[in-house]
Amino acid sequence: MALMSLATNTRTFINGCFRNLFRANILLLIAGFAGVIALWWAIALFRSEMMPTPPEAFVKNLDFILNPFYRRGLGDIGIGWLLLASLRRVCIGFLLGAIVAIPVGVWIGLSRNAWLAINPIIQVFKPVSPLVWLPIALAIFNAAEPSAIFVIFITSLWSTIINTAEGVSNVPKDYLEVAQVLEMPRWKQLIKVVLPASLPYIFTGLRISLGIAWLVIVAVEMLTGGIGIGFFVWDEWNRLNVSSVFLAVFVIGVTGLILDYALAKLQAIMTRRPAQS
Repeated sequence: MALMSLATNTRTFINGCFRNLFRANILLLIAGFAGVIALWWAIALFRSEMMPTPPEAFVKNLDFILNPFYRRGLGDIGIGWLLLASLRRVCIGFLLGAIVAIPVGVWIGLSRNAWLAINPIIQVFKPVSPLVWLPIALAIFNAAEPSAIFVIFITSLWSTIINTAEGVSNVPKDYLEVAQVLEMPRWKQLIKVVLPASLPYIFTGLRISLGIAWLVIVAVEMLTGGIGIGFFVWDEWNRLNVSSVFLAVFVIGVTGLILDYALAKLQAIMTRRPAQS
């Protein structure tokens, strides 16, 4: 009985600690956002001719918030449709980049000669600003839509290639030696040993690449125009509607958070262990 009572009390204590920790985290989260809003409010009071206060921005954006998927004519559509258009471009470019980057990363991770040949190319192109690729893409495709996807593709390559190669090169030698003792074919070693052991590195690269892709699409759409969240930001600024720019900042940030969370959940499912934030 004493042991059962002790176990019950211990369980109650641990549950209480977790509840208190959860409440503390929520309070810290609220305090952080409250601080940001307070700073915004203070700046708006000093720049009232241009900057709206948080309540003013909320009221002015109420139509966008309540009706995100409206269509009222050519070019006059809700922010939800604009967001979906940007997400479609990002998903296409990012997936194409992953299809190319993962095999290339595996190749240079397994081959010293491939690493020596390709690594200098990566190091040259990796620091190039994503927007530098836009004129080249426009010259190739002569259209905004494929050019935006190409820029996403090219800028999402490098992090995935580097992290995949790092993961493959760090596969424990014991794993490969056991596979060789079992006379496992090379292709089977790759599928059964190398790729599963490299998955955490691969997903780290994918998450970085997806974050870069989401950053880049906003800037690209500002320059190319058309339908998208980036064009929405630029168009609203040209109208001097700063309230809508603040709404776009919130939408872009939350969407980026959701994208990263979704990829982290996929990583946890495939690797069967929690992904690091």
